[in-house]
Amino acid sequence: MRTGSEPVTARSPLRMRFWFSVWGLIWAIAGTVAFALAGRPQWALACGVLWLVITVDMALVVRHIRQGPHYQPGREIPPYEPPRPPPRP
Repeated sequence: MRTGSEPVTARSPLRMRFWFSVWGLIWAIAGTVAFALAGRPQWALACGVLWLVITVDMALVVRHIRQGPHYQPGREIPPYEPPRPPPRP
């Protein structure tokens, strides 16, 4: 929600999130392989699930990077009204 107090040039750090995903992916793959070779199938499964979650997150980040900047209202658009708390009984 836009309140009018955010910076005009605010951007999400998608490239940083992508590189953190790469780092996590490397560790998840290494953990899956290491635990599988060590005979710990439960830990290997946990690392495998983490591997899957990281891969999905990375795919979404890449998709958002490729979409480019989205429409952001300019200075001439007034900010939205913040939500009001519900009235007390």
